[in-house]
Amino acid sequence: MPVPKPVSVKICGLTEPLSLHAAVAGGARYVGFVFYPPSPRSIAPSMGAELARLVPTGVRTVGLFVDPENDFLEHVVSQVPFDLIQLHGKETPRRIAEVKAAFNIPVMKAIKVGGSEDLAAALEAAEVADRLLFDAKPPAKVSALPGGNGIAFDWTLLAGRSWPKPWMLSGGLKPENAAEAVRTTGATALDVSSGVEDRPGHKDPELIRRFLNSVAGL
Repeated sequence: MPVPKPVSVKICGLTEPLSLHAAVAGGARYVGFVFYPPSPRSIAPSMGAELARLVPTGVRTVGLFVDPENDFLEHVVSQVPFDLIQLHGKETPRRIAEVKAAFNIPVMKAIKVGGSEDLAAALEAAEVADRLLFDAKPPAKVSALPGGNGIAFDWTLLAGRSWPKPWMLSGGLKPENAAEAVRTTGATALDVSSGVEDRPGHKDPELIRRFLNSVAGL
């Protein structure tokens, strides 16, 4: 039997050095920085650059954007080195291809899942994206963010499915349910944000440690 791969974790929405250090020390493979002003996790490019300098070799940096224009991407990318751009809005496959061509950085596309009918978008995005991320579809209210709302979708929708590109699971993950999420979906990578916060936009180093420990032995 093949040996299961260890679960990789991305701690997203980091805003200051203390939580970044907790993520790195705990074994996170990815650290994410948000560049979307409506989010309480959004940071300025100057802070992103400062945090990126603290990321050791072997840990990948991810920049999260929501329907960004090229001018804004250029403004951020010129200051912050990224291993991966995460597009978390309504970007089409054509737009994904444009971003890849313009910036020569791999792209991960978020797929918002509310039901099985939403999974078709993953196959379309996979034709051009380098990675996929399955997240819960935002609640239908004006104040809802594109992600980081702390809600999960029906994980059984992914059970037994395979995808043409590497993928991450996101949405409603926390230390108490991360192992269950892995067992249900078969995910080998998890993306957590609000589930390791003690208040919106503020990461708790202890919750980060607990989350990473919860999947360390899987």
